[in-house]
Amino acid sequence: MDSFFERVYSIVKSIPRGTVVSYGQIAFMTGAPRCARQVGWAMRRAPEGLPCHRVIMADGSLAPAACKERFRALLLAEGVTFLPDGRVDIRKNRWRGR
Repeated sequence: MDSFFERVYSIVKSIPRGTVVSYGQIAFMTGAPRCARQVGWAMRRAPEGLPCHRVIMADGSLAPAACKERFRALLLAEGVTFLPDGRVDIRKNRWRGR
C-alpha cells in the first residue's frame, strides 16, 4: 500500500517540464481534494531530485520557501511565463494532469 506522500511524489515526478500544478490540484489528483496543506508537508520532505519548483500556490505564487528565487530561475529556464506581479501565468502554464 502506498502512502499519501508517495502518491504526491509520483504526481510531481510526472509534471512535464515547462508546466506547473497547484498544491490543491495535486491533492485532487491523489483522491484527497481537501488535503492541499498535506501536499505542502509532502513537498517540504520531498526526496532530492523531485521537480518541486513546478508546484505552486493556487493564485500562481511561488511557495514561501528559502529557495524561492532558485525555483523562479528554474521555471524561467523551462519557459514558464510570469505575470507582471511576479506570479506564474497559470492559464498558460498549468498542467492538466495525466
